Amino acid sequence: MSESKASVTWQENKAFLGISPSGHNVQIDADKEKGASPMELVLLGLGGCASYDVVSILQKSRQDVTDVRCELTAQRAETIPAVYTDIHIHFVVTGQNIKEKQVEKAVHLSAEKYCSASRMLVAGGVNVTHDFEVIAG
Repeated sequence: MSESKASVTWQENKAFLGISPSGHNVQIDADKEKGASPMELVLLGLGGCASYDVVSILQKSRQDVTDVRCELTAQRAETIPAVYTDIHIHFVVTGQNIKEKQVEKAVHLSAEKYCSASRMLVAGGVNVTHDFEVIAG
């Protein structure tokens, strides 16, 4: 098991400065004025994790990918804690002669095997769903 260390330091009001385990600064703000909220960062982390997997798998399968966009739609519980209950991930994959079966496989592998963020959220009871579209370009 590997260990990661990060820190979050209060700046003012509801704003904090996060320092990632790799040393990158992340502005966090519960009021969403100076940065993304903590829950928004959870969504972005999921999108980044899943997108990396999809791009990597498509490149390894020699698909001529020119762009991948991951659009996330989430619902939160009405009561405290206002956890995510459902998250839908929609991938928009652009490229030349992209095979839909390869995109479907990449999305499935990310969801079921590779994306740590997705697997963690699913294990915590979040309903995570996926779909995709392919655009020639």
